[in-house]
Amino acid sequence: MKKVLLTGFDDWAGSNANPAGGVARALDGETISGATVKAHIAPSVFAEMIPSVTPVIDEWQPDIVISMGEYNGRTMITLERIAQNIIDATRYGMGDPAGAQPQDQPVAADGPVAYRTTLPIRAMTLAMRKAGVPADISDTAATFGCNLLMYGVLHHIAKNKLPIRAGWAHLPSLPETAALDKNVGLPSMALETQVKGLRAAIAAAVEHEVDVSDPVAGRLQI
Repeated sequence: MKKVLLTGFDDWAGSNANPAGGVARALDGETISGATVKAHIAPSVFAEMIPSVTPVIDEWQPDIVISMGEYNGRTMITLERIAQNIIDATRYGMGDPAGAQPQDQPVAADGPVAYRTTLPIRAMTLAMRKAGVPADISDTAATFGCNLLMYGVLHHIAKNKLPIRAGWAHLPSLPETAALDKNVGLPSMALETQVKGLRAAIAAAVEHEVDVSDPVAGRLQI
């Protein structure tokens, strides 16, 4: 039986209800397309993210790792194409709960400039759309904590030559976050809809060792 590791975060970086933790917990223990799903909630401190996830990968030995984080302002679930070897938190005017706010720092000094996701993101995006969940492909995971962990996981896999496919899903904010006065007008998506989307995405990832070649129309350019 195949195994899928699903990682998320709890509340941080101004989020009062991070959807990534909610989606991960909702799908923990499910069997999707014959694969067992295991959830892991990563810490929100930059220095602790990668060291928290990589031991779980080594111990549980999943076939697929799908990590998730909130992207405040996005209207749909977005699958990331590229993780960059850089973290620049100052660009967003935010830091982590420990007060770290790195600027133009490498994620891994011994790593390449970037890694491409090894997930079948076209198949996953199309599967979510077919399930009625708005989804798209994004070309970069930005330069904050989500990019940090996406790069760190892919670097760990590459460096250790592990037979694991991995990538990142960015999630919209939840309605309870968008309902705050300071966030009036913020796009949001219900947790149930996000869970439905990730369930479809996981199924597609399990079922497609190689991505489909079907074009994926989209408007998101980042």
